[in-house]
Amino acid sequence: MSARTAQFLIAAVFLMLGGWALFAPGNAIALAITEAYRDNSFFARFAVACFGAQAVLFGLMALAVRWSARSFAVFAVLLLPFFGFNYWFHCQVPVLTSIGMLDFAGNVTMLVLAILGWRAARAEELA
Repeated sequence: MSARTAQFLIAAVFLMLGGWALFAPGNAIALAITEAYRDNSFFARFAVACFGAQAVLFGLMALAVRWSARSFAVFAVLLLPFFGFNYWFHCQVPVLTSIGMLDFAGNVTMLVLAILGWRAARAEELA
């Protein structure tokens, strides 16, 4: 896998999950948040849509720029705290449903892609 392919696949995760939150925030809330914490108020939908907009923005930026090996490495390290978030809000405070754990699946996917991208970019940079 090339570094550019890994980068585009990382962008795809952001665009898919972020797009869901941006364009269907009520659906994202209904499917991803447990009933005890679910709120379908205007502000909740607005906040989820804002979260989605930022994810889409990052996904678009990931498509527009070329990442170096260092970019992949930094992204991988900065992604690690999100695993703590997933654990806490699924296991300790059950906010996220099993569908909400698509965030966790996306994070695992992006971490693997970041490692693969780092290896490919490093090889490209050394060549």
